[in-house]
Amino acid sequence: MTMTQRSLPEARQICPTTTKRLASEGALLVDVREKSELERLAFDVPNLTHIPLGELEARLDELPRDRELVMVCQGGGRSLKATYFLMYQGFEKVANMEGGIAKWASKGFPVKGSVSSLQATEQSAGGCCGGSDSAAATSCCEPGAADRSCCESSSAGAKCC
Repeated sequence: MTMTQRSLPEARQICPTTTKRLASEGALLVDVREKSELERLAFDVPNLTHIPLGELEARLDELPRDRELVMVCQGGGRSLKATYFLMYQGFEKVANMEGGIAKWASKGFPVKGSVSSLQATEQSAGGCCGGSDSAAATSCCEPGAADRSCCESSSAGAKCC
């Protein structure tokens, strides 16, 4: 039986430092959290749009295909799903920000709202690199990222931002 399946490459994962740089260079951050989550804590960047994950398929035409997109959420899980969905839909300039707004806020990057609810999230994630998982630690900066010294070294010897 020969069946052709569309296989997607691994999603590009980037850290908050790289995300901040890309946003300043014109990338569009796409926050896939629910409206109630945004009311508590939101990214404070100019290039941002909000499309909840459950609405992404219906609102796909709102996203530019010729511009770098960085998918973001609370902790990185929903935005990773959104990243793969967009890749499946043919988007090529798309990345997921690992760690979500929790990691973004822990770095002191600009937010609107209260970060107090995120402290438990960050502690349970095991710090800025998401714990000792070497796969997560080695992928948290994309090649060529400007700042690789903002986190401790992982068990694999790589640095993350």
